[in-house]
Amino acid sequence: MTLKTLLGTACMAASLGVLALPASAATPSVQSQKGTNGKTIAIFVPSLSNPFFVAEEKFAADEATKLGYGTMVASHDGNAETQLNLIKTAIARHVSAIVLDNAGADESISAVKTATDAGVPVFLIDREINAKGIAKAQIVSNNFQGAQLEGTQFAKLMGYKGTYVELTGLPSDTNAKVRAQGAESVLNHFKDMKMVGKQTADWSQSKGFSVMQTLLQAHPDVKGVIAGNDTMALGAEAALLAAHKPDVIVVGFDGSPDVVASIKKGQIKADVLQPIAVFSQKAVIEADQYIKTGKTGLPEKQELNCILITPENVGNYTNWAMKS
Repeated sequence: MTLKTLLGTACMAASLGVLALPASAATPSVQSQKGTNGKTIAIFVPSLSNPFFVAEEKFAADEATKLGYGTMVASHDGNAETQLNLIKTAIARHVSAIVLDNAGADESISAVKTATDAGVPVFLIDREINAKGIAKAQIVSNNFQGAQLEGTQFAKLMGYKGTYVELTGLPSDTNAKVRAQGAESVLNHFKDMKMVGKQTADWSQSKGFSVMQTLLQAHPDVKGVIAGNDTMALGAEAALLAAHKPDVIVVGFDGSPDVVASIKKGQIKADVLQPIAVFSQKAVIEADQYIKTGKTGLPEKQELNCILITPENVGNYTNWAMKS
């Protein structure tokens, strides 16, 4: 991870008053802010070492403040026990709703049920759980559609031929599986393209770097890298530059400012923008509706389409969104 990324993440975390904790922590730091309507919405996200999660938390918290709610914000750091403890704390503090980017599709079911059974509605963002009818909403990116965009652009950049490797996210995360399936549903059609390596880097920039180094040792002539998220793409790109291989094509998935900056410099070649601002704000708006009326009026599962970012349209990008 670059010094710039570390400093930027730290500054954003500090601005929210939230501290990132090790995965083993069971009692994380919680930052609360009072609102004007006497009610509170809790917002819990994974590790704050990833700017994506910092941004979605800020979008959600800003929307809650705008609607008059107090906020209770914290990171569960991808740890299911920590997540459960946070939810129990939120229940004890009588929050009106919880907006959650969860710690695992199966691992989070009991935590969401704990909140629901206590009468606290849960609105999931970014990641689904493998259960229906427990959360009031599951608002996510259309990961399959986005991965197809990524795979199609990657194949085009590769000239529809050559060897490549794939970096995938956390095995416990449904998004990792869906994105791999979406990309491969496109790439498997091109007989002159060959995947020579596929390995998880756990959504991590440092692991993206080390995994890419290992893959380069086994496949020094690889022509491309398709990554399941931006932090892994940035790690892979750093490893390639360190190995003096700037011509290897790298594409990412998230729409982070760091990858957009890389695209502008001609390094990473394309990215898929998740509608992070939209789904983070939407979850709070639906929570507000539910708090006031006892229903959202919308289906539980909601998928929002992604947008491809290329050198041709990167100038339209602004803060995790594209200008209309």
